[in-house]
Amino acid sequence: MNVHARDWDAFVTPAEEGAVHMDLAVEGITCAACMGEIERGLSRLPGIRKARVNLTSQRLAVDWDTGQTGADQIVAELSRLGYTAHPFDPASQKDRQDQTGKNLLRCMAVAGFAGMNIMLLSVSVWSGNATDITPETRDFFHWLSALIALPTVAYSGRPFFKSAFSALRAGRLNMDVPIVIGVTLAVGLSLIQTMQHQHHAYFESAVMLLFFLLVGRYLDHNMRGRTRSFAENIAALKAEVAARIGADGTVREVPLSKIEPGDMVLVMAGDRVPVDGVVVDGRSEIDQSLVTGETILHPVEKGTQVYAGTLNGDGTLKVRVSAATGATLLDEVNRLLETATQAKSLYVRLADRAAQLYAPIVHGAAAVTFAGWMLAGADWQPALVIAISVLIITCPCALGLAVPAVQVV
Repeated sequence: MNVHARDWDAFVTPAEEGAVHMDLAVEGITCAACMGEIERGLSRLPGIRKARVNLTSQRLAVDWDTGQTGADQIVAELSRLGYTAHPFDPASQKDRQDQTGKNLLRCMAVAGFAGMNIMLLSVSVWSGNATDITPETRDFFHWLSALIALPTVAYSGRPFFKSAFSALRAGRLNMDVPIVIGVTLAVGLSLIQTMQHQHHAYFESAVMLLFFLLVGRYLDHNMRGRTRSFAENIAALKAEVAARIGADGTVREVPLSKIEPGDMVLVMAGDRVPVDGVVVDGRSEIDQSLVTGETILHPVEKGTQVYAGTLNGDGTLKVRVSAATGATLLDEVNRLLETATQAKSLYVRLADRAAQLYAPIVHGAAAVTFAGWMLAGADWQPALVIAISVLIITCPCALGLAVPAVQVV
């Protein structure tokens, strides 16, 4: 969808020291390399103060000086890098993430089912090569494997193909490019070897590689979804209104933004405490597991400190407000959680640097391997098999997924 600059300006908010801020949901972020690519790309724009990608929510937070860069230029730069941006909305972002998870699950199921069937045919070929299989039977099993593998790779490989082609269109390399090259070459070489009545084909290797990569990506997606749900659950504890007790004793529900320190609020039985404060009247028990981690109800009475987000038991309390919206312990927990998910540890920064070097080094190593074996007198097919092995063995999943996953956990 094409969006004009004035539309993007509607999502810009003031930030500190005269800067402005914008949150964007970015499609196509799969690993640490994508994060680094976006942050480095935006940092090259004039006036950018901070660009930080949250891998868990695929959220991009940007601060910049309006006099030097516009919101439309930031979105255009993301498009040039091969990423699609949307205004960040937690509800729609959750829908997109859920759809991505379902798509990964379908791709994984197809690859797993097809891989098992191709493996059965391959085992028959391997055992037959050691005994008495006829060339006609071997070719028949190889063509059956091809009939299963080709549509499987086309369907289950879509998450990798889409990511790799987007990167190549933007003139860059990401970690899905060597995966796509390795799988495509393995399937193409297997087709050629089947046509040439060779003893071996590698359809099962290509499909099983896709299956295991999809398993890792699906588990990583689920882990990030659980982390995101945890953050959303904490944010949901925040009340939107409070029952303020007026000077004449009347009780009226008002928005939490209208509550000031020193006000008196009424907390009914079964309600969540909307503010931080001190009990001035009443007796009850409160679930303070948000603060202490202990699920046993904590008795409260006059003079007891209570916190926003905790759950009142069976008593009615009058609470004098000490901190209201934006300054409560619950707000601080949310800020800490947001900071933690966006912060980068030493290991994630190390993975970012390694990811920058990964693709060119691996592609160069595979090309040198192929050329070296050809110069050594090997036929082009064995040389290509070894070069493909270099691409597959150096699969980037551990680097691109495991380190950020550990950081999120």
